[in-house]
Amino acid sequence: MTECDIIDTVQPQNIIVRMPNWIGDLVMATPVLTELRNAYPHASITAMCQSPVCELLREDKSIDELFCFTKPENQFLRRENLRNIIEKLKEGKYDVGILLTNSFSSAWWFWQGGVKTRIGYAMHFRRFLLNVPVIRPQEKMHQVDVYKKLLQPLGLTPSQTAPRLYVTEQEVAASKKLLYRAGKPLIGINPGAAYGSAKCWPPERFRSLALRLVQAGFHVVFFGNASTKDMCQGLPEEVMNLAGITSLRELACLIKDCDLLVTNDSGPMHIAAAFEVPMVALFGSTDDMATGPYGRQADVVNKRVSCSPCFKRTCPIDFRCMTQISVDEVFNLCVKRMR
Repeated sequence: MTECDIIDTVQPQNIIVRMPNWIGDLVMATPVLTELRNAYPHASITAMCQSPVCELLREDKSIDELFCFTKPENQFLRRENLRNIIEKLKEGKYDVGILLTNSFSSAWWFWQGGVKTRIGYAMHFRRFLLNVPVIRPQEKMHQVDVYKKLLQPLGLTPSQTAPRLYVTEQEVAASKKLLYRAGKPLIGINPGAAYGSAKCWPPERFRSLALRLVQAGFHVVFFGNASTKDMCQGLPEEVMNLAGITSLRELACLIKDCDLLVTNDSGPMHIAAAFEVPMVALFGSTDDMATGPYGRQADVVNKRVSCSPCFKRTCPIDFRCMTQISVDEVFNLCVKRMR
């Protein structure tokens, strides 16, 4: 079956989209759901995603069903879980499946689950499992646009649709109880990144930045995992520490409530972009042209040193890409954004 056949003959009624597993990638993939809903307003659209990241899509207005699954560590439980996943795919009787993940296993699941038309990038030896294998673009483009390219076999032309997330008014109201703002502007700080330390500005610089911001009259809130908690010890009361105590949906609501976010290249960075929260985004080992904030609300700091982007988890040399970013530079960008 060729792409032309798909464009001419497929009128999807029951669509499933295998969403990415990482927070940032999931957010960057949300325009695919928007585009599908706009193109097929009467179709049933299912988003398939791994837990707990799938929680970010719980209130998504473009989908009819959220198919969450887990990957247990125990081998016996994993086999049983796989059988359940395949059975649920068969029950769905999907006529079109779009694979935003590049793994062999995800394509194999769709094939085993009887998804009629399977669209995905021809990578990792899975071409034979796809009805419509798409060649991944060789030119440099943003990851959002890489995901959108997989809609072209359905005849959908590239668009400017941006990532977005949905939260309820009740969730936002509940999350505000975690904040004490006293009428001052609120700046969020996200000092971590899931991929590794090479993506992270040094912790002591985030601490110094927080102190400078408090002295300038701002409230500051730290986000992150449990390892971030120690970073906030000894900081003044104007600095709130919510690291490691929020759910994903609470984190999304809190970021939405910030007037500005300072962040490494991370999932929270893309959450902020989805809510159009202004931010200062710090890049070193990764490429902001490919995975930077999608939109115009961000100041991106990237020194573009000779060894960057290296995409390594840890820096093997002197970490020059991040150490060249000074506290003064980031502070001045924050103040400029908050004017």
